[in-house]
Amino acid sequence: MRFFIVDAFTDRAFTGNSAGVVLLDEPADAAWMQDVAAEMKHAETAFVVTTQDGPKSLRWFTPEVEVALCGHATVAATHVLGGAQVYTTKSGELRATAQDGWVELDFPSDPPQPTDDDLSGILPGVEIEYTGRGVENLFAVLPDAEAVRTLEPDLAKLKATWTGRLLVTAKGDETDYISRFFAPGVGIDEDPVTGSAHCILSPYWSAQLKRDDLIGEQASKRGGIVRTRQDGDRVRISGQAVTVVSGELHV
Repeated sequence: MRFFIVDAFTDRAFTGNSAGVVLLDEPADAAWMQDVAAEMKHAETAFVVTTQDGPKSLRWFTPEVEVALCGHATVAATHVLGGAQVYTTKSGELRATAQDGWVELDFPSDPPQPTDDDLSGILPGVEIEYTGRGVENLFAVLPDAEAVRTLEPDLAKLKATWTGRLLVTAKGDETDYISRFFAPGVGIDEDPVTGSAHCILSPYWSAQLKRDDLIGEQASKRGGIVRTRQDGDRVRISGQAVTVVSGELHV
């Protein structure tokens, strides 16, 4: 079967967030998909059943667990398949379109709800302006972009929380907002660029900046740029992608 390695949310190879993409003729065993994802060692590997009539089954696996929603691997899969795609996933039906070098995702909005979570142990010595939760993630707003760029969270303490995942953000200096995403709870210390995190970032920053169309920077070592457009209870998430490897799986 065909597989690909694609760098998502970038127009240059070896930047953005790399994802595996495996094209299946029929649904596969979950344990096998987990083994393949562990072999690939990317933050996520997407498995797409391409022979189905109507929506295509899409599942995502980190090297350790299956996840319910993944943006960058969906960008990667749609980049490989091309055109307009409809997927059935653990997060419901998702739509994506590849056009003019960009892939746009139509994902559910996940506005953060304010909480009193104490993140001082996870972010020692860091001023936190707002703490909230999305469906699966802790969420923290810091005073400025530099605080986000230089952040060194305590990953062991984060892993011990109910989610093991933390999204940190601030108003941007060169873009509308800046973010980083840490997920030791699912085997990823820091995710390079996280499409699904923008389901939280878009509604939060659209409300703060009073604009629906925004540009965000995820300030990991590899880095990436994500365009978002708030559309009611949906978020349009856009990025570019580059195919780095294509080949065949033999097992």
